[in-house]
Amino acid sequence: MSAYVALLDGGRREEPIDVRAIGPGTYEVRLRGQVHVVDAFRHDHGTLSLIVDTSSYSAMLDWRGSAVKVRLRHAVLPLELLDERKLRMRRAAGKLTVDGRQTVTSPVPGRVVKVLCEVGDEVKAGQPVLVVEAMKMENELKSPKDGKVVELHVKAGQAVEGDAKLCAID
Repeated sequence: MSAYVALLDGGRREEPIDVRAIGPGTYEVRLRGQVHVVDAFRHDHGTLSLIVDTSSYSAMLDWRGSAVKVRLRHAVLPLELLDERKLRMRRAAGKLTVDGRQTVTSPVPGRVVKVLCEVGDEVKAGQPVLVVEAMKMENELKSPKDGKVVELHVKAGQAVEGDAKLCAID
């Protein structure tokens, strides 16, 4: 028996699913306290023919890593399917925090195109604080944590070396 969790509604809702192979292309699926027998045949290009209990379905799957968009009849159902281990890792990653002063550095030599913060600004983790251009590509640099900008070492138009300190957030 393999245990999975389907994340629905952008991850706001979880549905546990247990799957057990009972024959070639045939599975026993436990969902919401009910057991269904599923006969699945995979066509090419992400199309599945399914017989779930006594009902027949054709489903098209568009996979993007663990995320999938399932086209079933006239609906598209976005979901993410994770095994228990990946779900635990995802939950643990959401609880990690960065403590203390953090320095934002330039990943490559380039030129500061935009400064999106000032000393004293409150910023959120993942919020863009600077944009550095290198080899005609703009790199948006983000705050590693929630906090306050306590140092700003550059201004727009300034050339910077790789690994140069650009700002600090505490």
